[in-house]
Amino acid sequence: MVKNIINKKGFTLIELMVVVVILGLITLGAVSFFGGGMRSWISGQFQLQAQRETRIALDRMVKEIREGDSIDDGNSDSDTIRVDFNVLGKTSVTYNLSGESLTRNGAPFLDNVYLLEFTYLNSAGIIETNKSKASKILINLQVDLDGDASTGGNPDVILDTEVNLRNFGL
Repeated sequence: MVKNIINKKGFTLIELMVVVVILGLITLGAVSFFGGGMRSWISGQFQLQAQRETRIALDRMVKEIREGDSIDDGNSDSDTIRVDFNVLGKTSVTYNLSGESLTRNGAPFLDNVYLLEFTYLNSAGIIETNKSKASKILINLQVDLDGDASTGGNPDVILDTEVNLRNFGL
């Protein structure tokens, strides 16, 4: 009597191919998951950097506007402000939106600016058309990193602040 000996100590080629396919799908899913997480983290870092730079720029603007002696009344644009100083050898500083760049005295100060708007208020909190009579300024600064705000999207950073003018004789 001859016994059929069956080798039970290995895997067939089909079993190995099934395992390789399953491991490939698991690996592909893990790489996609971690890749999406990495892209989100990088996007968040760019957003955080933009918020930090915008806050620093706005803080400097607020400080200089608050400590100025007068506002130039000659320009009627809502995205330009000129503050005059009589101390520390300074004469004036001008902030202006030029294209997508906020400039300070004509030099680039902050990039990717979507909107810069100054609103002047008198001591009663009513909008003042004569800038030299303002006692408070509202600043709206919006930064758009990805450029989608002009096509209906939202700006990435929106900062609003209120500046009480100190040295303007009011």
